[in-house]
Amino acid sequence: MGSIEADIFLKDGILYVAHDSSEISKSRTLSKMYLDLLFEKFKENGNKVYPEEQNSLQLVIDLKQHYSTVLPSLLKEIDRYKIMFDQSKNPGAARLLLSGEVPPPEKFDEVPEPFMIDGRPEIPYTDQQLKRVGMISQALDTYTRWNGKGNPVAEDEKKLRGVIDAAHSRGKTFRFWASQDSPNTWLVLDKLGVDWINTDVPVRLFDFYKNKDKLNFELPKPYKTYQVTHKRDATEVRPKNIILLIGDGMGLAQIHAALMANHGSLNISNFTNIGFATTCSADAGNTDSAAGGTAIATGHKTNNRAVGVDPKGNKLTNLADTLAGRGIKSGIISSGDITDATPAAFYAHNAERSMSKAIAADFLKSKASILVGSNQRSFSESANPGLLAHLREKGYSVQHSLESFESQKSDRQVVLLPDSATRPVREGRGEMLGRSLRKTIDLLDKNKPGFFIMAEGAQIDYGGHANNLPYVITELHDFDRVVGQALEFADIDGETLVIVTADHETGGLSLLDTDPARGMVMGEFSTNDHTNIVVPVFAYGPGAQLFRGFFENNQIFFKILQALAYQK
Repeated sequence: MGSIEADIFLKDGILYVAHDSSEISKSRTLSKMYLDLLFEKFKENGNKVYPEEQNSLQLVIDLKQHYSTVLPSLLKEIDRYKIMFDQSKNPGAARLLLSGEVPPPEKFDEVPEPFMIDGRPEIPYTDQQLKRVGMISQALDTYTRWNGKGNPVAEDEKKLRGVIDAAHSRGKTFRFWASQDSPNTWLVLDKLGVDWINTDVPVRLFDFYKNKDKLNFELPKPYKTYQVTHKRDATEVRPKNIILLIGDGMGLAQIHAALMANHGSLNISNFTNIGFATTCSADAGNTDSAAGGTAIATGHKTNNRAVGVDPKGNKLTNLADTLAGRGIKSGIISSGDITDATPAAFYAHNAERSMSKAIAADFLKSKASILVGSNQRSFSESANPGLLAHLREKGYSVQHSLESFESQKSDRQVVLLPDSATRPVREGRGEMLGRSLRKTIDLLDKNKPGFFIMAEGAQIDYGGHANNLPYVITELHDFDRVVGQALEFADIDGETLVIVTADHETGGLSLLDTDPARGMVMGEFSTNDHTNIVVPVFAYGPGAQLFRGFFENNQIFFKILQALAYQK
């Protein structure tokens, strides 16, 4: 923070800090609240306000009474700390600046140095007077009725830019006071070119700028999206295949951020059959991935942290096992840990999602054909000794790389990738999710009764928890490319239903500014946890119309079964 402002009154020879004379309190003196504490830091830092040479500070003293009344006492008070304000001898010293009831320009010489004056844009200072002006300020409502929400109208924006540019042309920094204290206001003022942003919540403003790199994203060149044909979309015939794509933590704000970043185009925006799912768990309004994944995978609500079991711990039958009874083969894919809650809900049963070794062992009893993701350790050190050997005995081939998986002919595969293979896409993961889906489709498409594939974009959620917008958007773009891949297959195949949804929203993302022409997005997060905001459900292909409307997330399970019940 480069500037601190203290409003002062003189009473009984003592300088008090207060916005109004009625707020004067004996404990709130200028020395106690500002000068003593600042001087203590000054001495700690070796006679510098900030230890870093590039940082400086100005102390603005806002006179709430006529300068002739207050100035003599203020000069006397400041003299006790003169070493802290003598910039002529110490570049690490603070700068003093008077604001409020200051003298007129012709009497600036009545204010001795080191004080500078807070100027006004409407005053025509002489060159000599301008040398005493430390910055130029004015109330925001002098030029606009803008309340800090949205943007100022064009005419007002022109006025605001004009007054700022005029101050800069005089070689002075500029600030507005009486402005709203909100991220949108700060953002607009910054874009207008102000040098100082007034705030009564300095920690929040500091964090806003400190985390700017995590809250801004720009994609100069968009990727190309697939254009669907809609030939077999929303027909009342039974689909042969189901591709369920789950963007973990993906809410509408995340989708819109990705849309704007890709210059207004996403594969997800091809869908015309759209619904909304509520995501509460059995024991809380905010679901976690375990309860959210279980609701989709089994059709039953359960407690947070529970995977594939009901609130009492009883095992629930998931889609992979249910559809196996119809001869439909299943694949489960994740761009993260394959024992994590969302993918685990489609093959495992455990009341505690963190029991990854026990969850890995549960795959031995699953009827799913293909499993792809990371966390080799939970399988090699499973709660079931010799798990990998037992899986091989059941006819599974165990692979440890995508290249090895892509060379396989058998449709019974456990692909346990090293953790590095599921690192963030920004760090070089590449097309792990897309390659895994392509190969899984290739192997399971040979099955005459059809296939079911669940593929999870796991790390949209990771970015939400980290409150990192570039992380969220790059992961969602990776996921969206996979959506395009699934849509293209559905168009070629003609018998595939594609469903895209989320288990919950993560981060409470809100978007402050976007420019699709540049692929620029700026946002802010309200939490580092999940929210209970409804999530979208997109569907394409035969039976897609079943996913329109508003419903509980566990209904996705039953809607899939309903689609499969249509007559050929």
